[in-house]
Amino acid sequence: MKFGTLSAMALLAAGCVQSPAVQQRSLDVEPPQRWSITSDAEGEPLAAWWEPFGDAQLGELIEIALAQNNDLRAAAHRVDRAAAAGRIAAADLKPTVGAAFASQRQKQVFVGLPIPGAPDVLSSTSTQFALSFETSWETDLWGRLRAGARAALAQSQAAEADLRGARLSLSGQTVKLWFAVAEAQQQLDLARESVATFTTSAELVRSRYESGVRPSIDLRLALSNQFNAEALVAAAENRLDATLRRLETLLGRYPSGELLDRFSVDPLPNLPAPVPVGLPSELVSRRPDLVAAERRLTAADQHLLVAKRSRYPRFALTARGGSVSDQLGDLVDGDFSVWALIGNLTAPLFQAGRLKAGVDQAEAAGHEALALYAGQVLRAYAEVETALAAEQGLRTRGTKLRETAEQLEGARSLAETRYARGVGDYLTVLESQTRALNARIRWIRVRGELLVNRVDLHLALGGGFETHTPVLVAEEEIES
Repeated sequence: MKFGTLSAMALLAAGCVQSPAVQQRSLDVEPPQRWSITSDAEGEPLAAWWEPFGDAQLGELIEIALAQNNDLRAAAHRVDRAAAAGRIAAADLKPTVGAAFASQRQKQVFVGLPIPGAPDVLSSTSTQFALSFETSWETDLWGRLRAGARAALAQSQAAEADLRGARLSLSGQTVKLWFAVAEAQQQLDLARESVATFTTSAELVRSRYESGVRPSIDLRLALSNQFNAEALVAAAENRLDATLRRLETLLGRYPSGELLDRFSVDPLPNLPAPVPVGLPSELVSRRPDLVAAERRLTAADQHLLVAKRSRYPRFALTARGGSVSDQLGDLVDGDFSVWALIGNLTAPLFQAGRLKAGVDQAEAAGHEALALYAGQVLRAYAEVETALAAEQGLRTRGTKLRETAEQLEGARSLAETRYARGVGDYLTVLESQTRALNARIRWIRVRGELLVNRVDLHLALGGGFETHTPVLVAEEEIES
């Protein structure tokens, strides 16, 4: 059978067999029509979701983190690795072509041949040159190779979604740590302010004690308040230093604690306007981690198809052509050409259950991927609902703590004035000072929690609602 006829038959057979479709698995998680707590905000959030916080330094910090964070670099290399694996799998669908050149010089010895008059040992020396080309191709009759390429494509898309998720998470961590720095700085400023206030109060009490107007217990209480405030300063300094070093590490820098030499800390910003939250059903296409989980589920389905089709026969074609001669110049002479055409049909007959076990393994992996996907979807819904509910509670707490702090500041001022005029006891002053300080500390803390919760809401919603998933190996290349 001629090469062209055999090749045409193989191509016709490959073209007539359609790659079997894989039944798409569906989640048992039914999204609600709307979130439990609705938002009046309309439109879509900015891709740069941190801009509404009003701190121009956030963008620069995020840019540094995205450029220098080592964990993000590792995620980017994982994408490159997955993309290369996808290209390798896609290459299995195409023929391979190779070339070879060989040269051989050989001496042979013939012993004991009965040739009259010839010596007992005869020898022969020969030279041979060979130039050859070979192409081979496995026809994808049952769609096994194509399914493997689709699985590799889905894995590469999952890795790319993981990278986008890592970028989103890193930007969120950067913003939250910067707010933690601002909160720690504000707590430190409050502690230092309290030291100044309590020191002035202690000096007044000391003066009255030395004049014999007030007892020593008042002085001891005043000094204890001052010393306690100084301890708060030391604790706030440690907290600020530790937070700065954590942020520097996240930025891919040495944790020297000197970040504030370049950046200036502003007070905690006010909470921006509410975020457009969209519909629950849209969350699966917005969050990178859910996109990655869905892609891994698709890859598992395709791996199952590969395992099933591995039990079918395989047909491969190999064609070789070239020339052989004892003269190098004859290699380009058609009279010295040689060729071979091989059709190879193989089928598994007995594998001791290995192929069936491979199918069982792939089916279990598919069920596992589906369960992981469903769990991630539920956790994603929970994160959005939790952040929405927490914002309401934190807003209420913040308002009440601010009002509490205002009232206690008024009470502290009144108690100090009365004590300076010789009216009232120092226990009232001490309690009003302590309660006013604690109320302001709690208010600052809740403001920080409110901002961090808003960041968590942005992360739970998928950042800037990006839905694009780049295709790292063209699907047309696999299907063609």
